[in-house]
Amino acid sequence: MSKYLNPKNDLTFKKVYGEHPDLLISLLNAFLPLPEGDAVTSIEYLTPELVPEIPTRKDSVVDVRCKDSNDRQFVVEMQMYWSNDFFQRSLFNTAKTYVKPPKPGDKYVTIPPVYSLNFVADIIYPDDKSYYHRFFPMEEGNPQHFIEDFEMVFIELPKFTPDTKVECPMQRLWMRFLTEIDEETRKAPEELRASEEISKALELVEESAYTEGQMLTYERYWDIIRRERSLYDKGKLEGLKEGEKRGEKRGEKLGEKLGEKRGEKRGEKRGQEKERAFWHEILRRQGYTDEQIASLQAGK
Repeated sequence: MSKYLNPKNDLTFKKVYGEHPDLLISLLNAFLPLPEGDAVTSIEYLTPELVPEIPTRKDSVVDVRCKDSNDRQFVVEMQMYWSNDFFQRSLFNTAKTYVKPPKPGDKYVTIPPVYSLNFVADIIYPDDKSYYHRFFPMEEGNPQHFIEDFEMVFIELPKFTPDTKVECPMQRLWMRFLTEIDEETRKAPEELRASEEISKALELVEESAYTEGQMLTYERYWDIIRRERSLYDKGKLEGLKEGEKRGEKRGEKLGEKLGEKRGEKRGEKRGQEKERAFWHEILRRQGYTDEQIASLQAGK
């Protein structure tokens, strides 16, 4: 019987971060590049807004929304696998939160900042060793000029290991919690149990804390993820095969054209060689020396 459940599941993720403000505050302060001395101290949960669904992948994203005492808004998401359209979805989500119509009489300067924190249980950038990626509007060629009110952070969970160097101790603990705890965990590492916040989160993902009905919901989520992943991989494979067929046809046509051109050049060269040999023989019979013939053929 499992000791713990996976915190990346819809049920457990929302239980840990969607029902316990202190844990969500700890997570936000650990991962977001907030101004010095301006950490999140209190939050109010917001009702999740409707977002555009991605065909066959609408259930693979879990989100929690809140705002703090300074009216800064935060969108926290767990994405089980990655494709480029998730960037568009996350951007739409963040932008929609930022441009929500102000109240009558409000000025644009009163629009609160929006932070989007996205955990991804998949690889986004295969050639980049870093697991932490921060995006915000910045002037090209001058990184000192940027806009602070609209930021997106993407965390690639698979790239993190217990040996990964992390400046923020709490960020390291939350990364270990999200990457090491799952159904096969029998005893959590001492470093995690020693933290008050992580210890509480561990208690919240203990299987014994869930009813039979909740466990069915937990398993159903994984079934949905497996089905969506299968459909996504199938689509990629079919697209690859179709692309190979089209590429093969284009390659055949290109090969034919190249072959024709090469054949024409070779034929032209052989024709010229035969013509030169023919006239060389005629001139030789007329008494010209090889040196004189070569001079004549060279146009001298």
